[in-house]
Amino acid sequence: MTMIDVAALDDIPRDGARVVRTPQGCIAIFRIADDRVFALDDRCPHKGGPLSEGIVHGAQVTCPLHGMVFDLATGLAQGGDEARVATYAARVESGRVYLDADFMARRSAA
Repeated sequence: MTMIDVAALDDIPRDGARVVRTPQGCIAIFRIADDRVFALDDRCPHKGGPLSEGIVHGAQVTCPLHGMVFDLATGLAQGGDEARVATYAARVESGRVYLDADFMARRSAA
């Protein structure tokens, strides 16, 4: 797996997000209170809302447009909603956030 350096962990607020723009689209990088990071498409499948602008609570994010809640680890909608957001492998190493570049390349070929 090829990982690419996309940000300093400190550049992402706890319980917040930053956006990484790629040729395949925007990816939201979320940092939760315990400093774990998650990466999802920055677009809600329901109305296209920017998930990076949503409210992060625990390991979930609420879409800012209509309140759909997504699990940051799986991308699955919570509650009675049936939807999924694409997720990407992300990790923190030496204070830097890395994303799986190979997965992003495969996604663009699909």
